[in-house]
Order: sequence, then structure tokens, then C-alpha cells
Amino acid sequence: MDFPIRVYYEDTDAGGVVYHANYICFFERARTEFLRQSGFSQQQLLAEDIAFVVKKLSIDYKSPARLDDLLTIKTIITEVKKATIVFNQQLWKDDICLSEATVIVASVNLTKMKPIAIPNHILNALQAVQKY
Repeated sequence: MDFPIRVYYEDTDAGGVVYHANYICFFERARTEFLRQSGFSQQQLLAEDIAFVVKKLSIDYKSPARLDDLLTIKTIITEVKKATIVFNQQLWKDDICLSEATVIVASVNLTKMKPIAIPNHILNALQAVQKY
């Protein structure tokens, strides 16, 4: 899934370069939209007492994004396990990959804050869009 995002002043440091922590916010928005397009809004997950929390995150910063850049975040699922999902995300400006992240999220019960198996209806939908 491709998710467009524009770099605003608040995303940058004093030099007009995207502050490194904001890449995490960009990737988070793209994963949220990926889930929404797969049929699962955050509201629906909350109603089922489920959340996907970041367990591990690795980012490779290749080239800076700057103020007013129009960027595209490409998100794919590379692995789905019983209680975790592995996302690969790339941040592009035109034909240049500026950053790449691997994000592992775990399924948790919100009330207990304990890992749980991803419910079958969600698991099946995510496996259907998984890229190998």
C-alpha cells in the first residue's frame, strides 16, 4: 500500500530537515492506513480489546527528507505469525528511497496488556495481503 505524506514545518529541525523521530510517526500513520484498507480500523480493534504494539523497530536513514517534500510510504507485510506481524516500510521521494524500516508489532489484550493470538478473522485478512 502507498501512503502519501507532505513534510510540514513542524516535522523539521531548524535546518528544514525532517527530525529523525518523525520518521517513526510517518511510518505509524502508514501502518494505521494499511490496517484500515485491510478492513480493520483502530476503533474496531479497540472495541475488540486488541492493540498492535511495536515490539521492535529498525530504521535505516539513507537520505534526508526536507520541508515541503511530497513523500510516499510503501508498506507491506513480510511475515504474519500467531501473535506478531512484520512490516517493511520504505519512505520515497520520487524514485529515491530516503528511509527503510522493519517494524514488528505484537497483538496484545488491552485490558491485561499481555500478548494474545491474533484473532482468526484478522489473521486471515492479513495473510491474504502478505508479500513473500
